[in-house]
Amino acid sequence: MPCLLGCLWLSLPRLVLLVTWLFTDAIGNAFETKIWPFLGFFFLPVTTLAYALVHTKGAELDGAGWIVMVLAVLIDFGVLGFGRRRRRPPMEGGGGSSGGGGGGRIIDVEARRVD
Repeated sequence: MPCLLGCLWLSLPRLVLLVTWLFTDAIGNAFETKIWPFLGFFFLPVTTLAYALVHTKGAELDGAGWIVMVLAVLIDFGVLGFGRRRRRPPMEGGGGSSGGGGGGRIIDVEARRVD
């Protein structure tokens, strides 16, 4: 279930971009060619939506428009994997001050042949 929710969460900006492209003129008015929204759909969907929003609300990027664009790029980079990394638990017997403490587990695997 969490994987399904994660997939839906990742596809939501693309779905919104597709619906916006099909049913409004915001994407067509913001971009002169169709290649940039097409590339934005695959690589930076939130940034593409933000640019269309900023271009629809005001003709130029100024003040609040730049803030919206920077936030959109940061959101896209977070989704693409440039966000925070998870820390691995410390290994047992690795020495140093971070080793031990019951953080690691040892798993013994035994292979048997079944006839």
